[in-house]
Amino acid sequence: MTSNHAILFPGQGAQRADMGAPIFDIYTKLVAEAEEIAEFSIRDFFRDCPADRFSNTLYVQPALYTVNALYYRRYIDESGALPLFLAGHSLGEFNALHAAGVFDFETGLRLVKKRALLMSESQGGGMAAVLGLNAEEVVKILEENNLFDLTIANINSDLQMVISGPIESIKQAEEIFYDNYAIKYVVLRVSGAFHSTMLNTAAIKFSEYIQGFSFLPPQIPVIANRTACPYTLSSVIKNLSEHINRPVMWRQSVIYMRTHGVERFTEMGETSLLLDMVKNIL
Repeated sequence: MTSNHAILFPGQGAQRADMGAPIFDIYTKLVAEAEEIAEFSIRDFFRDCPADRFSNTLYVQPALYTVNALYYRRYIDESGALPLFLAGHSLGEFNALHAAGVFDFETGLRLVKKRALLMSESQGGGMAAVLGLNAEEVVKILEENNLFDLTIANINSDLQMVISGPIESIKQAEEIFYDNYAIKYVVLRVSGAFHSTMLNTAAIKFSEYIQGFSFLPPQIPVIANRTACPYTLSSVIKNLSEHINRPVMWRQSVIYMRTHGVERFTEMGETSLLLDMVKNIL
């Protein structure tokens, strides 16, 4: 049964203490498989994780991928309602592709684990959320203030952007954006300049790694962060590789789904981060 709704999977930043507790005991076999591949206890990560590790990409991405997958499994088991579209924000795109049958759970986790390792190797980068300015205004401010090493990493909604680049430039930009009428500027607790050119090397290495895997055509359309258009089998390797150092076109992705028949959005997990963005877009 397919209905005119879309399923959304959150990315890094959606992790919460005790996340997954309601479902770990339902899918014990899948959790055990995930912990063997990830090489750490995902249950303990969400239950007893120190603050510094809780924002560490090496652990966050495999753990969140697993929890997202478990919530989707429960959703399908309970409702049986297949979505019209799937989409994931940054890391969440791997969950969307898994849900669409492009690869199995184990393959997705191995890809995420490698992605996390490569992304964590990039040092000295940071990210910041900029609220109250549109993409054109953000780009203009960066250019006029010679902040050419900063770029837009996420277009989350009309007036919510995330910029990425060297951490010193990220800190320097705060006062500049407030002087140019940003409502809010928040330096994010991440371990790198994700979705920026600082991760070009990581993107190249991931492209080489991903060549060793086989993929299947999506059984449900998945909207790519990189293009805001549906995946094809031939675009999987290119999209997932460039996904690392290219911006997340989330606003455009939501608009695409709405204009192609989606009437309702459902977010997997325990937050409403993506649904809040959707409300600001539509």
